[in-house]
Amino acid sequence: MFAEIIGAISGFMYSYLLIVMLIGVGLYYTFRTRLIQARLLGETIRVILEKPVGKGEHAVSSFQALMVSTASRVGTGNIIGISTAICLGGYGAVFWMWVIAVVGGASAFIESTLAQIYKKRGEHGSYGGPAYYIETALGSRTLAVIFSISLIATYGVGFNMLCAYNLQSTFIAYSFYDPATTPWIIGAVLAVLVGWCLLGGGTRVIKATSTLVPIMGVIYISVAFVLTLLHIDLLPGVLANIFSEAFDFQAIFSGLTGSCMMYGIKRGLYSNEAGVGSAPNAAAAADVSHPVKQGLVQMLSVFIDTLMICTATAFMCLSSGVVPVPELAGAPYVQEALAASMGANAKAFITVSMVLFAFTTLLGNLYYVDNCFAYILQRLPGKTFVLSYRVIACVVIFIGAGSSMGLMWDLADVLMGCMAIINLPVICILGTPALRALDDYVAQRKAGKNPVFKAAAIGITQKLDYWQK
Repeated sequence: MFAEIIGAISGFMYSYLLIVMLIGVGLYYTFRTRLIQARLLGETIRVILEKPVGKGEHAVSSFQALMVSTASRVGTGNIIGISTAICLGGYGAVFWMWVIAVVGGASAFIESTLAQIYKKRGEHGSYGGPAYYIETALGSRTLAVIFSISLIATYGVGFNMLCAYNLQSTFIAYSFYDPATTPWIIGAVLAVLVGWCLLGGGTRVIKATSTLVPIMGVIYISVAFVLTLLHIDLLPGVLANIFSEAFDFQAIFSGLTGSCMMYGIKRGLYSNEAGVGSAPNAAAAADVSHPVKQGLVQMLSVFIDTLMICTATAFMCLSSGVVPVPELAGAPYVQEALAASMGANAKAFITVSMVLFAFTTLLGNLYYVDNCFAYILQRLPGKTFVLSYRVIACVVIFIGAGSSMGLMWDLADVLMGCMAIINLPVICILGTPALRALDDYVAQRKAGKNPVFKAAAIGITQKLDYWQK
């Protein structure tokens, strides 16, 4: 019954509400920023290479903040999420995934620029996010707390349960996998390992995986690119199927909940998180001379995630010759696609990739949760509170590994949707400072200057922790 209720809520949210909000807000800011996604793409590349403004040990560059937010995005969604969208929604899901990334880039720019404008000064550098710009600029701590609770539920429960399920699902390809016991065994091992790291015992494990994940990400993209090139003759047919199904509106609107449009939007949003309100938490930590710089960088993170990595997965799978069917949804389809080109041993490559991606994602998600608890409590949580929460977090991971695929995806979608339903209207209401900051930035660049931001220059008179001088 619980699974049916969550599924119905998810269907309503993404069929009638979020499709309008996500595309509507994205198009609105694409128009208001005069197609910033293309117009300032070259400037975005230049900004990434800048050094941090601060000189202290806690100074964070734009590139470092980009890596933090990209690391939280890149993971199981780029592999299993895309496979699920294609198998359940069809080829056309890839097109709608692209749409939500392109228009969502404008939303990502606005929310991350706002996070920079209204960021706070802390002992270890700057921090901020939607909760802070909701309270400071909108004047509603109540709504900010509700958003923080929504983020805690999304990252601490929904995303971590789904991540645990996705990780264990990669073992389905092996002969030893028993659906009745193996998920729970893997879940128990994963929960213990995460708990060990959270309690301070797994420092070396964290450092090792943090080093290996970028390497594995590069290897994964390279493999996907090479395999796509090996089957380049199939690519025109793949593209034809993507566009023909994407614009088959009769099929889409006859069954909107299970259509390629819905799956493309769901899995695209889960992967790149544009407009959801998560990436601004990382964006606020960057030491830059102008808030727009980090807005541009976070916009690029959306493109890296969806237009590069998710597309690499889609092309690799669809050009493999393996037909996407519902029975293969998730890890099995990616493994079968790789095996068709590289042999049976390729399945192990996906398993290793998923173990690394999922593990760092689990820990990264809990970092966001810790920040939100600190905001709600208005202080760092005590040791007893932290210990209790982390034990609960490990139990949640264990339960997620042994749950069903449909329930885990629907729960994650609903919780993520709640964040978006709060954040998207907020950035519409508060968008003017970000747009004025953009005009200020462009004007300074045209004058040949390295843009430096002052709040008073765009009409902000309230006292901020930064940008006053």
